[in-house]
Order: sequence, then C-alpha cells, then structure tokens
Amino acid sequence: MSHTTDEPTDHRAARERLGEVRAEVAKAVVGQEAAVSGLLVALLCGGHVLMEGVPGVAKTLLVRTLSAALDVGTRRVQFTPDLMPGDITGSMVIDGRAGELTFREGPLFTNLLLADEINRTPPKTQSALLEAMEEGQVSVDGTSRPLPRPFLVAATQNPVEYEGTYPLPEAQLDRFLLKIILPVPGRGDELEILARHAAGFDPRDVLAAGVVPVAGPADIEAGQVAVRSVQVSPEVAGYIVDIARATRESPSLSLGVSPRGATALMRAARAWAWLTGRDFVTPDDVKALAHATLVHRLALRPEAELEGVDVAAVLTSSLNSVPVPR
Repeated sequence: MSHTTDEPTDHRAARERLGEVRAEVAKAVVGQEAAVSGLLVALLCGGHVLMEGVPGVAKTLLVRTLSAALDVGTRRVQFTPDLMPGDITGSMVIDGRAGELTFREGPLFTNLLLADEINRTPPKTQSALLEAMEEGQVSVDGTSRPLPRPFLVAATQNPVEYEGTYPLPEAQLDRFLLKIILPVPGRGDELEILARHAAGFDPRDVLAAGVVPVAGPADIEAGQVAVRSVQVSPEVAGYIVDIARATRESPSLSLGVSPRGATALMRAARAWAWLTGRDFVTPDDVKALAHATLVHRLALRPEAELEGVDVAAVLTSSLNSVPVPR
C-alpha cells in the first residue's frame, strides 16, 4: 500500500495541528513523550487512559498542559474512600428560587477528566465511571445526560502504595484503551526540570510557560473521522489476532487478551499510523502499541505470581512467538 494523495485538506491540517501539540506540552512537561502520544491516540480513538507512576512524575501537569494546548476543558477529581457516585456524575438538587429539583452537573461534564488515584475509591464509585467511559453519558434519576465531546478519562494509580486501595476489576480495566507507565525521568531530564523551576516555572500556571492552544475539538473530530478510514490489511489483522491468541495459550496467564482487546489494539494502531502520516497500518504500528494496549488486560496465574513472573515479560514473549507478516 502507498499513502494516498487525495486526503481531505481538513484531515491533513488536523494532523499537523495535533502534531504541534507535542511541542506545546514540552514547554511545561519535560520528557514523557510516550505518554503524550498515548493520550493523543486515545483521543483519536475515543478511548481512555490509565496512567501509572510514582507521585511527582507530572501526571496532573501533563493532563492540564494537554488541555491547554488543545483548548478544551479539564477537571480533576481526587478519588478517596468516601467519594460517592453522585460526587462525580452530578446529582439532583433543590433550586431554592424555583422550588423544584434541578440537575447539577458533576466533574464528569468536561473534556479531559483527571481521575487521580482511582484505586483509592470503592468499587461502587469506580463503576460510576463505566457508563461514562463506555457510552459517553451518565444516567441520573432515570435520565441519560450526554457528556461533552471529546471526552477522555485519564485515570492515575500509584504503583507504590497498596494499603487502603481497591484494585480495579478486570471489567473496568478492559474499558481503558491504554495503560501508560510514566517513568521517573532520566538524569538529563531531571536537571532540565530543576533548571526550569530555578528560573521561576510554576506548574500551577502552564500559560505562563508559554503554552498556547494549537488545536481544538474540531481537529480531534476530523482526526477521529480520518482514523476510521485507515486501512488494515488481512495480513496485519491476522497478526493482531495471532498475538491475542498467543496470550490465551500462555501457561503463565489465567486471562489472555479478549476479542475486545484485539479490537482495541487495531484501533490504537490505526490512530498511530494516521498520526505518523500514513493511511495504512504496518506490523510495526501494532508492535509499538501492543504493550500499552494489552498489558492491563492480562492476568497471571497464582503460581506465576509466586515465582515473580512479570506480566509485561510474558506479553513480550507472546509477541516474539508470533511471526511478523512481510
């Protein structure tokens, strides 16, 4: 396949503007390029992202800066053990002037929701996100209310502290398109962070760092339309299916990749291919997104956990066992 030359002008312009988002985010966030790319892929797929990293690796700053560069709304919810479903979806309240019940929107009514430490809240509240993530709406008092578009949940969880947490069930983990690991920055990046702070950088004021909107909801919508036309050859589709089946056959896993996981990998690969300027998916696109798309959908057998087996290593082994189409 070759890249087509008759791509609509608005699609090309949208890709260029979304590509500029990375440079804007870099004005406030040092490194974490993979996380920025993952968030853009999720937006183009209409998916959601689970971000994992120790405190202080710029998870909150990343989402706030991305929203500023995209000129969309963002809100942050700190998940705690006493958080109730209505605290995030909204609830019916009495209007003192009219004397009747009216709906007061919760923080879900935004474009980018940062669900901070999502595993700190009980399953009942975690599940309140499921309808929003899957359907793009919330149901309160028997009425369905659509959420703004675009809508992305960027949930975070801390890999260090486990006391007082409620691990996300498999059904909810499967709703996240990607799981992105935010690493501690390398020495060079950390020196750059210190230099910026010494020069007066305030992470609470990303606009002061020079971040300006370079794209908007219309560009995201145009990109979503364009991504749906990215071609997936039968060979590449077969490669994705074989990867999923290889995880199901792994002796170390009790839960392999479901058909929904395989579909998610195809969607993510199509978005990545479009962002890099192609109208077709290659096996390299699939491999580039495989870990972020699949690793949180796998479950180790108890005996493998006792032996200290790493789920990411099992996925790598499964990937290596599948012949790459040429």
